[in-house]
Amino acid sequence: MTPSTFDLTNCEREPIHILGSIQSYGYLLAVLPDTYSIVHASDNIADLIGQSADELLGLPIDQALSNSSLSANALIEFLNVGRRSESWEGLNPQQFAVNGKSWNLIVHQHQGLIVLEWEPVGEHNIARNQQLIAQALTEVQASRTLSDLLQNTAQRVKKIIGFDRVMVYRFEPDWHGHVIAEAKEDHLDSYMGLHFPASDIPRQARELYKINLVRLIADTTSTPSRILSQPDWPNDKPLDLTHSVLRAVSPIHIEYLTNMSVQASMSISLMYRGELWGLVSCHNTVPRFVDYPARQAAKFVSQLLSTALEFRKDEEDQSSLLHFRQNGQYLHEQLLLDENIVKALTKQPVSILDMTKGTGAALLFNGTVYRLGQTPDDDEIRGLADWLKQNDMESILQTDQLPNLYPPAEKFRHVGAGLLSIILSKELNEYIFWFKAERIQQVTWAGNPDKPILVDADGQHRISPRTSFAAWVQNVRNTSEAWAEAEVAAVVKLREDVLQVITKQANEVRLLNQRLQLAYDELDAFSYTVSHDLRTPLSSIRCYSEILLEEYGQDLNPDATALFQKVIDSTERMRALIRHILFYSRMGRTELNTQSIDMKQLLEGIREEIMITAKDRSLTITIGDTPPIVADETMAIQLFTNLLSNAAKYTQLEKEAIIRINGKQSDGEVIYSIEDNGIGFDMNQAGKMFDLFKRLENARTFEGSGVGLAIVKRIVIRHGGKIWFHSELDRGTSFYVSLPSTQTR
Repeated sequence: MTPSTFDLTNCEREPIHILGSIQSYGYLLAVLPDTYSIVHASDNIADLIGQSADELLGLPIDQALSNSSLSANALIEFLNVGRRSESWEGLNPQQFAVNGKSWNLIVHQHQGLIVLEWEPVGEHNIARNQQLIAQALTEVQASRTLSDLLQNTAQRVKKIIGFDRVMVYRFEPDWHGHVIAEAKEDHLDSYMGLHFPASDIPRQARELYKINLVRLIADTTSTPSRILSQPDWPNDKPLDLTHSVLRAVSPIHIEYLTNMSVQASMSISLMYRGELWGLVSCHNTVPRFVDYPARQAAKFVSQLLSTALEFRKDEEDQSSLLHFRQNGQYLHEQLLLDENIVKALTKQPVSILDMTKGTGAALLFNGTVYRLGQTPDDDEIRGLADWLKQNDMESILQTDQLPNLYPPAEKFRHVGAGLLSIILSKELNEYIFWFKAERIQQVTWAGNPDKPILVDADGQHRISPRTSFAAWVQNVRNTSEAWAEAEVAAVVKLREDVLQVITKQANEVRLLNQRLQLAYDELDAFSYTVSHDLRTPLSSIRCYSEILLEEYGQDLNPDATALFQKVIDSTERMRALIRHILFYSRMGRTELNTQSIDMKQLLEGIREEIMITAKDRSLTITIGDTPPIVADETMAIQLFTNLLSNAAKYTQLEKEAIIRINGKQSDGEVIYSIEDNGIGFDMNQAGKMFDLFKRLENARTFEGSGVGLAIVKRIVIRHGGKIWFHSELDRGTSFYVSLPSTQTR
């Protein structure tokens, strides 16, 4: 096996949450919740309570501790309180005296076991820690730069835990780390500005950092204590230490820290919107124990920093989004005033170049390339369009490493290492492109990022942690500045604006309309086949099932009764799907009966229906301004019922679900917004939002057919309007519907 073929992912497969041992400074028991019988114990437990692990396994706590100075009654009472409250976080730590020495007990429950971990009570200074926390809070609230906040956080954590070095370590998009703040002792070399490869903190370790926000390694030179299990415990169910404070350390990581001359380390997670943004990474050259209260104080300081990160990032995103939306509105007005697509997008004071922070933009329309700013040449843009068409690109594509996806782009990386593109018409090869120039980075790594591969005495290959952390410089090419969410949201809206004008200009000669008409005809034929060929047998299945259930239900066992009910429920879902397909098909040929619609009455009726079905949960639907619209009443009811029902469905996981509807009258159009605080979605999947039978990944656990939004889009198009949206994962979704304020046909 050569280095080129060696599997470099073995670090990521190491089961670090079930290493089977704990750090030697503490002690562990795991008990069953109902009987408090001991099923796991650390091998060193005798040092705490005077009995070996073998003697304790299988015994209930009161019997196991009968000869120990640790009070069994006090311990059981503490466990009872935790079980009744169904939470241990507010109870940890609990101090217990054993043989005249105080110990902190930290408890958690995981995978059907209660895990008890004892560690020493340290000599922490509560008053000083509280003062440092208060200073950190004041600092976060003050108007400071982010770099100041990061640096002062590192200094405060260092004061709390007393380590030699504290770094703030930010993860880059490829998960390699970058030291952006540091507080250290004067005699140590600085790591400020250095980069650490992603393999230094493998994927499964990053996942644990999201769950267990503080991780202490008190002494890398100590021998861990094994976890023993009662004899009849299944071998395939080792104790999961995901939430443990004493979890032992991977031998690979111990070797890594030793190579850094580190004998104690501590990491505190920095989170942003539920994801790991970075770490506060702490190193000490000699063993050092930090007790639970001090770790919690350091954790609180880092959480203040996480809050500041989220606030500042959200503030920045909103500012950018407002700027791009304003430019998008200018472009929209230009499109309405002058329906020459090319002139409106490329030859006016505000152009497509102003829709992002890109360094260049291009429009490929009616066979001609129109370029703005710094872009590839015409032939290179045409080649890029051909590649997108061949690779079945969705309506939007974004990348900050285009040459890695499309090798010919390496020739023009100086102007186009990053690409954001939208499809106007795949059949007619019409696109809008935005480019970002290559950002050549000179990255200084903490040692060569490539791990050396060693051969053991038995001939086995293994990755060895780096032995040198001296600065190692590398030039990174083929990448650009990343595309922001605000930029993607802006071009999603622009695409709808442009397509609205294109639709108005379309005629029978255009290939797109021909193919769309063929698809509609085929869908009509399919839907009628479904209607006539499936409805009758489906009704028979339901009818016969109901008869069998009614006539023989009392003779059937519960499982058979449940199966009959499932058959009935499935036929009802199938009938609903058929109705949706038929409605979608018939919209293409149904004449519009447009009239002025009282939206207040319409929306209140829909709200009442939704609230009846959602009576068992907390749901608030607020209706703001309701200017009238001119539309077909039946289709308008279907349109807003689908949007509001979706909002209600995807807020089911929220304790307090909130939906807001508001209308706004402007020149020539009425715009309604429907906003919710539900699960949201990744804007990278925006291209499939209105596709028939397509559902987004995070919505698959919710019941649905994938037809509702396709119906919504078709209704809007029939009325000469447009629909767009903006969303963020776990932060809700906003849909916007624009309909003309005058009658259309």
